[in-house]
Amino acid sequence: MKFLVITDLHQNESMIDRFNAEIERSGAEFVVFLGDVTDFGTGEQAAEIISKIKSRVYVIPGNCDPLDLPEKIRDVAVDMHGNSAAMGGYRLVGLGGSNITIFHTAFELEEDDLYEGLRKNACEGMILMTHAPSFGILDEIPSGAHVGSPAVKRIVDEFHPILALSGHIHEAIGCKVVDGTTFVNPGPAKEGYCAVVDISDGKVEVEMLGPASA
Repeated sequence: MKFLVITDLHQNESMIDRFNAEIERSGAEFVVFLGDVTDFGTGEQAAEIISKIKSRVYVIPGNCDPLDLPEKIRDVAVDMHGNSAAMGGYRLVGLGGSNITIFHTAFELEEDDLYEGLRKNACEGMILMTHAPSFGILDEIPSGAHVGSPAVKRIVDEFHPILALSGHIHEAIGCKVVDGTTFVNPGPAKEGYCAVVDISDGKVEVEMLGPASA
């Protein structure tokens, strides 16, 4: 099972051609979009952007997306906010928005709401897709502070996903394995970053792709 992961496009539609080319090159079967489709735009704008991606797209909102994004994108994508889907022998479990920030952005949730929104669909060995990262992993900002979600970390600790995908922190690009879970932040799609994930026989391989390869 191979798929493309993008996040934090922030309405930079000029990068869509780059991702469509990557879908074709890699043979990705679908796209996982981890939010911030827009930059404080509308649900209609989000749907228009997603419709240009030449693949089936599984989407959650980011903190810079409107609250009606899940409703507005359903004709062009699979809404994964608070939802789950069977995927190649795994369960894809999603929740968008971010934990509370100092910026008071459009789509923020309290930690209890993040936890309950994920727990209702969570299962052992799932593929987890959130906008906000797990606290302490791929969540460091330039000051050195960790700003990830304790609720996401709690879900990871309880359910041991095979893969945990997140974005939100543009500087925290990376892929690392911690206690059997592969964590991926593909980097901001607005700059051309993305990742190709291949899961085969219980093994996860990740190809991180940046603007230089566009």
